[in-house]
Amino acid sequence: MAEYDYDVLVIGAGPGGYVAAIRAAQLGLKTACAESRDTLGGTCLNVGCIPSKALLHASEYFDAAANGAMKDMGIDVSPKLNLDQMHAQRRDAVDGLTKGIEFLFKKNKVDWKKGRATFQDAHTVKVGDETVTAKDIVIATGSSVTPLPGIEIDNDNHVVVDSTGALELPAVPKKMVVIGGGVIGLELGSVWRRLGAEVTCVEFLDEILPGMDGDVRKESRKIFKKQGIDFKLGTKVTGVEVKGKTATLTMEPSKGGDAETMDVDCVLVSIGRKPNTEGLGLEAIGLEPNERGQIETDHDFRTSVDSVWAIGDVIPGPMLAHKAEDEGIAVAENIAGQTGIVNHALIPSVVYTWPEIAGVGLTTEQAIEKMGGDKAAIKVGKFPMAANSRAKTNHEPDGFVKVIAEAETDRVLGVWAIASVAGTMIAQAAQAMEFGTTSEDIAYTCHAHPTHSEAIKEAAMAVQGKPIHM
Repeated sequence: MAEYDYDVLVIGAGPGGYVAAIRAAQLGLKTACAESRDTLGGTCLNVGCIPSKALLHASEYFDAAANGAMKDMGIDVSPKLNLDQMHAQRRDAVDGLTKGIEFLFKKNKVDWKKGRATFQDAHTVKVGDETVTAKDIVIATGSSVTPLPGIEIDNDNHVVVDSTGALELPAVPKKMVVIGGGVIGLELGSVWRRLGAEVTCVEFLDEILPGMDGDVRKESRKIFKKQGIDFKLGTKVTGVEVKGKTATLTMEPSKGGDAETMDVDCVLVSIGRKPNTEGLGLEAIGLEPNERGQIETDHDFRTSVDSVWAIGDVIPGPMLAHKAEDEGIAVAENIAGQTGIVNHALIPSVVYTWPEIAGVGLTTEQAIEKMGGDKAAIKVGKFPMAANSRAKTNHEPDGFVKVIAEAETDRVLGVWAIASVAGTMIAQAAQAMEFGTTSEDIAYTCHAHPTHSEAIKEAAMAVQGKPIHM
């Protein structure tokens, strides 16, 4: 029987990788995790989910103080932006959480192998100058920013930046263009808009937030526009020329037409992310990514190479930290001989703007398509947050909750929400749907009053045409 240094080696210490390593160790497997960053936690903890939320939260407070929300509640203040301190509290949050992962590794006896990992064979990986062998290897290398051809990112110059650079701007830009109307661009664009920048979002498609429910996409854009973000939809950026601290963008309609230019202080390129599969030495084990650079796996997260597994952003599916975490638990349990399962049909998605935007399950458009194009085969209930008592008292009237159900069975197919705490509210919907809930089940479940979550109850009641407060 072959002897290995470890039972499990995880490549990558992001949300998927570090969770897989900890869970494997909890299950009694001798585990190591290879990570090339100086800190654990991957993109999410270091330059993604966590630092962006720290800036989003802080900028919400500033905006509330500067633009009247506090005054409406009888609080008169004149805020002064201390951007250095705002960045400091962001870095402090990142430092505390990444050190927390390091503590969990030590607690669970997971060895951290520092360096970039490259396959030598299906059981052997070179990490820096060290060679490590393992019975099972999990690829959890995450993703990186998708470049825009012909446009060079220079985060140090603070003019043309990616999402990492947008977290570190030393001053508020006067004019900022966000290329891409997806989640990351809208979140970071919202931060700098609240702090005083003029923000324009340029999106190639005809609407923002691709993949989300149609009503949500339209309503969200209206809300962002009301907050001061301008949009150029159906527009592609064909070039960016940098002179000193100014960038000149050249744009034209996506479907063809006359070009136009715009001078700005900062350009955020945010058109998506790509799997980190290059440089892993996959050719050494005969593992070839698909046309999108992803590693294909079966339901248990096995690749086509025996003893090699993959999870997170490197495999097909939404590039979300919580998806990767669930897959990390599942793959560790599968390696240990248990049954690890992730229901990929019910992965909630959240945009942490103000208000938040969240959804789980099918959009209206997807539900109709699933029913063979028969609109009568689904029922939809909507309830406006303006009619929700807690949202009203909190001066948070924007948004709605939408419940989509199958007409014949009443089984809930999707739930979508725009609300100040939509990201928290959506967990109820995800859990209910995991157990095959009907809209009637939600409608007849007692919800505490006054809470934002009552809007979910009312939207479920609206599926049957009987909401109370509308």
